Amino acid sequence: MSNAKLVVGPFNRVEGDLEVHLDIRDGAVAGARVNAPLYRGFERMLEGRDPHDALTITPRICGICSISQSAAAARALGGAMGLRPTPQGENMAALIHAVENVCDHLTHFYLFFMPDFARPAYDGHKWHDAVLQRFTAMEGSGARAAIEARASLMHILGLMAGKWPHTLAIQPGGVTRTPTAAERMRILSSLRSFRRFLERDLFGAPLEAFIDLPLQDALLDWQAGDAGLFLRAADSLELAQMGTGAGRYLSFGAYPMPGGHGFARGVWQDGALADVALDTIREDVSHAWMLGAPAHPARGMTEPDEDMRASAYSWCKAPRLSGQPMECGALARQVIDGHPLARDLAARGGGVLARVGARLLEIARTQLLMEDMAQSIDPSAQFMSHAELPAQGEGTGLVEAARGALGHWLRIEGGRIASYQIIAPTTWNFSPRDASDVPGPLEAALVGARIMPEEETPLSVQHIVRSFDPCMVCTVH
Repeated sequence: MSNAKLVVGPFNRVEGDLEVHLDIRDGAVAGARVNAPLYRGFERMLEGRDPHDALTITPRICGICSISQSAAAARALGGAMGLRPTPQGENMAALIHAVENVCDHLTHFYLFFMPDFARPAYDGHKWHDAVLQRFTAMEGSGARAAIEARASLMHILGLMAGKWPHTLAIQPGGVTRTPTAAERMRILSSLRSFRRFLERDLFGAPLEAFIDLPLQDALLDWQAGDAGLFLRAADSLELAQMGTGAGRYLSFGAYPMPGGHGFARGVWQDGALADVALDTIREDVSHAWMLGAPAHPARGMTEPDEDMRASAYSWCKAPRLSGQPMECGALARQVIDGHPLARDLAARGGGVLARVGARLLEIARTQLLMEDMAQSIDPSAQFMSHAELPAQGEGTGLVEAARGALGHWLRIEGGRIASYQIIAPTTWNFSPRDASDVPGPLEAALVGARIMPEEETPLSVQHIVRSFDPCMVCTVH
C-alpha cells in the first residue's frame, strides 16, 4: 500500500454518520478529508417560530448532549431578554449540565473508546486479557458497572430536570423546580455513590490522587483501576504520539455560576492564554455543501447547496477563530483552566493519550465541582427570574458540552426567530478545509497515522477519531 486511497466509515459506536477519506503513502496517512454526510436543517426549522420554541427544538438535535443544547438556547434567549438566572438557578443549571457531561465522558470511555482495544489485533499484549474482561462490547464487567453508575447519577436529572434527554428544566431565568431539603440530601447521596464507583472502578484510588498528577510521565505510571488499564495500553501502543494536534485550544467556559466559571474560558495558542475574540469567528463554506460567503454566526445563514458541488465534500461548515481552526473538548478546557497535567499533555503533542487522559482528569475534577454545587443548594432561595421577550433583539448562548465549545446565536425580529445559528463542538473538531486549504483539527491529526497492510478500518484511525469523541448529529444540526 505505497500509494492508495481508502474510505473509512461508516463508523460504529459514533452518534450519527461519519466517513473519513484517506490518501495513503508509504503506509501512512498523507492527507484526510472528513465527511459529515447527513444534513438535518434544525437552524432552518427554527426560522419564523416563537423564540421560546428554541428551548423545545434545539435539545432534539441530539439525544446524548441535549442538556448542552438546552443550556445554550436558554443563554441565547436570556441574552435577547436581558435576563440572567438567579444565583441558585444558575448553580442548579450548572449541576444539571455537569451531570450530563460526566455521563457523556463515562459512556465514551467505557462504551465507545475502550472496546477497540479488545480487538484480536492486540492479542499478545500483556494488558489484552484484562481489556477483554472489562471492555468487550455487551459483555465487559467494567462496562456493566459504568452503566449502573451512570444510571444512578442520572437520578439527579430525574429529580431536578424531570427527564433526560430533552428536558425543559433549564430556562433563561434559572430552573423550573425548587429542590426541597430532602432532595438536596438525595442529590448529595447520589454524588457520594458515584464517587464510590469512580474510586473503586475507574481510578482505583481517591480522586484527589489522580487530580494531583502533575505530568504525562506520572500519568503513564498510574496503574490502578480501569484508568490504569487504559494507560498501560496507551504506553505500549505509544498513543501519546498518535493523532497529535496543533496546540490551539478553545473553551467558552464551563458551568457559569455566581462566582465564575467552573472551568475557565479562553484560548490557548503558542503556549499562551488569551480571551476569546468572539467577533473573529467565521464559518467558511468553501468545502461544505453550503451556500454563502464566510460570515460570523450572528450574521450567517444555513443554505444547503442542493447541487452538492464537486469542490465540497461535507455538510459541515468550517468554523475559524481569527482565521485559525481550533480544537475543543476536555483537553482544551483543562489546558485553559491551567491544570499542570493537561498543559504538559498538550505540550507533548496533545495526541490520543492527551485527549482521553484529559477526559479522565475532567471526570475527577467535575465530581468535585458537582459536590460543591450540591453543597451550595439553598432550598429557601429563588431559583427562577422572569422577563418579557422583546419584539426585537439578539442573544448569544455559549456553553461547554462534553465535546467542547457550543454556541447558539439568536436574532429576533417582530417577535419571531429571524435567524438561529449553531456551532457545535464537532463542527469545530471535524470541520473540512477552509478557503486557504487549511484542514480541520481531526483532518490534521490523522496525517501520519500508520496503516497496516490489509487494514480496511485502520485501528490507528479509529483511535484518533474516537479520541475526539465525535457527535455527528450535532455537527450539521
